Amino acid sequence: MQNVVVTGCPRADLGLVDELAALGVATVHEAQGRTGYLGTGIRPVHPGTRLGGTAVTAVCWPGDNLMIHAAVEQCRPGDVLVVTTTSPSSDGAFGELLATALQHRGVRGLVTTGGVRDVARLHEMGFAVFAAAVSAQGTVKATAGAVNVPVSISGQRIAPGDAILGDDDGVVAVPRQAVAATLQAARARAAREDESRAAFQRGELGLDRYGLRAVLAGLGVRYLDYGSYSAAEAGGDPR
Repeated sequence: MQNVVVTGCPRADLGLVDELAALGVATVHEAQGRTGYLGTGIRPVHPGTRLGGTAVTAVCWPGDNLMIHAAVEQCRPGDVLVVTTTSPSSDGAFGELLATALQHRGVRGLVTTGGVRDVARLHEMGFAVFAAAVSAQGTVKATAGAVNVPVSISGQRIAPGDAILGDDDGVVAVPRQAVAATLQAARARAAREDESRAAFQRGELGLDRYGLRAVLAGLGVRYLDYGSYSAAEAGGDPR
């Protein structure tokens, strides 16, 4: 990794990103072929948090938040700061003061593989935070890293300017070049879900709506009434 701060990175269209965020993480994840999900380890620090914006990335060393400070300068309205470390670290590298600086610049939130602190104050500020840990452990500012380079979180590549979406289901990333196509696919999926929801409210079963009876039959699943099943069990007949 080069120790660089990359400036002037292109961003995804923020209007399209906002539309994606409104559709929700699970729908977008499914719509883009079940890719981009950053895993179960990164959760909203406060339930009910929703987030959508464009990525500014920072790579830090464990126990060191120097490059977060460097990244603040590169942020602009609508961005989401995405932070990872060169090896696992749960130290509280981000807190109220950094959030204040980012909020002043119109940044919408933080996604980090590390830890955060001052969580009560972050909640009062309305600053969206998705993190792997909450920790009071402080950090130093001593080691060079990188800003606005591609990073990997849970096997998912995130480049500067990609769309970052978060809600109670976690965080999903959408490549900048794929935002428009993913939005179209997500809208179609949401429409299908609306139709299914209405059908279920009328009493229709997923077994019928999704053609799952044929799937069960193809897998050899049989329906037995209780009496037949009990007799087969008593006779030791597994069929």
